[in-house]
Amino acid sequence: MLDEKKIQEWIDSDVEPRDQEALRDLLTKAKAQDKEAQAELADAFSGELTFGTAGLRGKLGAGPNRMNRAVVIRAAAGLCAYLEEVVGTGFELVVGYDARYGSKQFAIDTCAVATAMGGQARLMPTELPTPVTAYALKYLGCDAAVMVTASHNPPQDNGYKVYLGGRAVTDSGQGAQIVPPADALIYEKIKSAPPANVIARTEQGWEIVPDSVIEGYVAQAISLATPGEKDLKIVLTSMHGVGGETCLKVLNGAGFNDVNLVTEQHLPDPDFPTVSFPNPEEPGALDLALAKAQEVGADLVLANDPDADRCSAAIVLADGSWRQLSGDEIGSILGLQAAQVWSEDAKQREADGLNMFGPGKRGVLACSIVSSRLLEQIATSHGLDFKATLTGFKWISRTEDLIFGYEEAIGFCVDPAHVRDKDGISACVRLASFAQELKREGRSLQDVLDDLAREHGLYATAPLSIRVEDLSLIKQGMANLRSNGISSLAGCQVVEFADLLEGYKGLPPTDGLLILTADNSRVIARPSGTEPKLKCYLEVVEQVTDGDVTAARERANTRLEQIKSDMRSALGI
Repeated sequence: MLDEKKIQEWIDSDVEPRDQEALRDLLTKAKAQDKEAQAELADAFSGELTFGTAGLRGKLGAGPNRMNRAVVIRAAAGLCAYLEEVVGTGFELVVGYDARYGSKQFAIDTCAVATAMGGQARLMPTELPTPVTAYALKYLGCDAAVMVTASHNPPQDNGYKVYLGGRAVTDSGQGAQIVPPADALIYEKIKSAPPANVIARTEQGWEIVPDSVIEGYVAQAISLATPGEKDLKIVLTSMHGVGGETCLKVLNGAGFNDVNLVTEQHLPDPDFPTVSFPNPEEPGALDLALAKAQEVGADLVLANDPDADRCSAAIVLADGSWRQLSGDEIGSILGLQAAQVWSEDAKQREADGLNMFGPGKRGVLACSIVSSRLLEQIATSHGLDFKATLTGFKWISRTEDLIFGYEEAIGFCVDPAHVRDKDGISACVRLASFAQELKREGRSLQDVLDDLAREHGLYATAPLSIRVEDLSLIKQGMANLRSNGISSLAGCQVVEFADLLEGYKGLPPTDGLLILTADNSRVIARPSGTEPKLKCYLEVVEQVTDGDVTAARERANTRLEQIKSDMRSALGI
């Protein structure tokens, strides 16, 4: 049964006339026994859109379980109440937004609430990439940042990311996305906020972030490129997002002038018309970019997701075919590059007494526990420390003494001193620079991956993602695996079956299961934190004999397919 009183109260307290009218229309239809209207209202009022460590993310629409102005205004009030409690009146907030439906209005509403509550709000001058907002937080020394974006979610979604910095955080998490207990404390403030139409807002009083901040981000990203002439031919796609112009400006400024745009995807378009899902990892998302690469004879394809905090890439092989790199492969390449740069500079830094992390400390490479274990091998071989973290970049980026961090979902932090988050644009610069250096030597990024395999063994990874309509199937799959266990994978005995809810090797508890076999194959199963998926992260390790990486890769791929089949059976969904 629909709670008509609850629905009417929400309508009366909403601040957006179009949402009020939409709900009235749905309510009228629902009363007339329209099943679709009843279902829509039931879902829109099934609860409140929960604020957590990813902030807010959900379907656009009217009602408390949707992304809309009323929900955002209450979220802004809760965040500002938290900041007022932590740092006092006069808290400082910077707000960015992408080009999705509603993003600019949500950003303006946030500034309007913050200003009315005695804070100093700064609004980005236009839609810009997420890493620019993360940079502005540190550059301006603000206490918090909000980025209105749903990243690579479908067009009907939007979201609200929150970062803390300035006086609100004093440890290595300064500039990173929120983690517990801040998320829960902010959510408590949101739940106690009054209805949206009661919350004070101002129509003026906030500042517009000056162009010099955006220029500072661009200059810093350019500085990450290696010197020398550039003749690398690049194909670039921004996936209909907001990263296109900024990434192009950075690449050109770094000397990469032969950048060929996927024009159909270059300018922001909230409908994302050429892709089913605006995520470079999704099958088919890079089809236009790969066709362009074939057409122009490119050396490298670079792709950002819609808010440009992620980076994907594809490389041309010796036979002229193209292959998209996995997130783990890009992470290994960029991790090696970071380690090499660190090692080359280490002796001079020590001689000058400039150990940036203090006496006796070394830089750290970090990745999420679901990412490849190859990064640890790279760190060790270069005299660096390594840290595995919980899944989610909010954990990776707050690693102490971090010089590089990544997650397998194509998120890379290559400049933590300036952007304490994943940054797809600076990752593009680093990747292009490495490819350029190799091109001068007559080598390629594939050669680097093969060298790593010969030195450390071939670490091959693959995802098994089960997308569901019924969210209960995710819980059922995890319950099946927990209850029944699994004795072998690809014919090899399981030697460790760890429930991550109980914590694992110093990590906080999280919903996941880790499975390790006698031949060092590993699977981690967990519910996705942002999508209706049960995700399994598979990794096998094959030794390379007689330098034959191709044979090792074929053996690894066969084992990965066998493990996928075994895991599907064990999950039972």
